[in-house]
Amino acid sequence: MRIFIASLIFILLIVNVNFAQESKPKNDNNKPVITFEKLTHDYGTIPQKSSGTCEFRFTNTGKLPLVLSNVKSSCGCTIPSWTKEPVARKKGGVIKVKYNTIRVGSFQKSITVYSNAKNSIIRLTIKGKVKKKAKNDKMPVKDKPIMRTE
Repeated sequence: MRIFIASLIFILLIVNVNFAQESKPKNDNNKPVITFEKLTHDYGTIPQKSSGTCEFRFTNTGKLPLVLSNVKSSCGCTIPSWTKEPVARKKGGVIKVKYNTIRVGSFQKSITVYSNAKNSIIRLTIKGKVKKKAKNDKMPVKDKPIMRTE
């Protein structure tokens, strides 16, 4: 009987502590809000070894300064760079993404943006198809090997 009463008291204490620690809902109205012009960039079909660079532009539509704490890509073939300084209210920034177009075929990669915004985690997407460069494609003049005849 003592074990039953001790168990009942213990359970009541745990329930009481849980209700006592219930916090007030956070006021998110003052937090920054990150708003992107687009969440997906479609390269379409691009030639192999071409520039795989694109930009995702965003605006801070919240009240406090926006800070991007990290931007991660889903693989090593996609390299993001981003605005490191705090972005003031109604100001914008950019996330540049470079995809390595050496691999032929379709691709779809994600870039995850972490910030102090109300919508603190955003997923961006790049997609497209890399087409193999034909053998008869001419190299630009500046890249042609120099042939010396002496």
